[in-house]
Amino acid sequence: MPRLLQIIHVLRSPRVVFEGSKVRGFVIPFKSWRSFYSSVEMKRTAEDNGAAGDLEHIEKKVKEDGDQSQEDKRIPKRKVALLMAYSGKGYYGMQRNPGNDQFKTIEDELVTALLNAGCIPENHKDDMKKMSFQRCARTDKGVSAAGQVVSLKLWLIEDILDKINAELPPHIRVLGLKRVTGGFNSKNNCDARTYSYMLPTVAFSSKDHNQEDTAFRLEASTLQWVNRLFARYKGTHNFHNFTSQKGPRDPSAKRYITHMSCGEPFVRQDAEFAVITVRGQSFMMHQIRKMIGLVIAVAKGYASEDVMERSWGEEKVDVPKAPGLGLVLERVHFDRYNKRFGSDGLHERLEWNEEEEAISAFKESHIYPTIVETERDEKSMVSWMATLDIHDFEGTAMGKQDRKPGEQDDDDGNGSD
Repeated sequence: MPRLLQIIHVLRSPRVVFEGSKVRGFVIPFKSWRSFYSSVEMKRTAEDNGAAGDLEHIEKKVKEDGDQSQEDKRIPKRKVALLMAYSGKGYYGMQRNPGNDQFKTIEDELVTALLNAGCIPENHKDDMKKMSFQRCARTDKGVSAAGQVVSLKLWLIEDILDKINAELPPHIRVLGLKRVTGGFNSKNNCDARTYSYMLPTVAFSSKDHNQEDTAFRLEASTLQWVNRLFARYKGTHNFHNFTSQKGPRDPSAKRYITHMSCGEPFVRQDAEFAVITVRGQSFMMHQIRKMIGLVIAVAKGYASEDVMERSWGEEKVDVPKAPGLGLVLERVHFDRYNKRFGSDGLHERLEWNEEEEAISAFKESHIYPTIVETERDEKSMVSWMATLDIHDFEGTAMGKQDRKPGEQDDDDGNGSD
């Protein structure tokens, strides 16, 4: 019997119940002839085998398959940028290491929250490429963030931020969400990153001063001198001595710094602190901490100012690395993206002015207290300053620094490094 006649024969069968939309005078439960014909074939097979009791099960399975497809269409995946803030204490950096549960990262928490909130399917949990996931900066072990941005594809469910945050610990928050272009990549589209570093001002005292003196207060003249030292970093320099696994002639060791300065001091829990701010196109692993460490060594009198110029040359210079505790990713910048797409009437500018209050509140609640209390209890800066006298600032460093568990390839995740 020709196939069309088979279909007509089934349509006339009194055992078939039809619901849905009419097609050519017949009422059928499917939106395409292809799926309709597949159902007809299953019905005929069941009838021919005498399995009339299985017809209801077959019809239910076909309906469930169709409903799943409709659900995916009802909640489409869209490319978005998420604004994140987190305290990095207790985590081995931002970037996830699938299959390695020993070293917990911020992304481990985020992916679990996205899955539990219903934003991604189960099969995306272990393969983040399926959601086109990319972080703007790979913060290192213990490093916090107030303005991290990740890009990915999500199901845009209702009350999405509330549902994601309900699955996250309080020291990790998603503060904002914006729709972006389909080709947007938070790392590649980022023009610059701004980091801050909070430290006790006793770090700028003389090496002969009591390093545990919480009553120390930074003089204005010393702050001005320290800022002159930081200003010397502005421009393009060869920072091969400020990271690991980089030679002096490696082009990727050259980095462009647009700003670096130390702000006015303030008092927390009877001790005086200050915040250093640095902005650059990109940063390599440990670069910022070594930039700060070298200025502290000069300010305390362990090294002369000319060591900064020598550190940008080809010789290997022993540059100390300040503790990671006070380092915070403050903001990431998308100037070119905003210029091209921010005013086209279809896309939002990647600026977070409306979230500034929430960002400040998070820092005051979770980042600054953690830095102050950890420094008070563990004295990481005091302990590190005690090691400065073992550095040979006039000679050269021996060997390359090994990478420890939890350390990412870069401070900011520049893919070329």
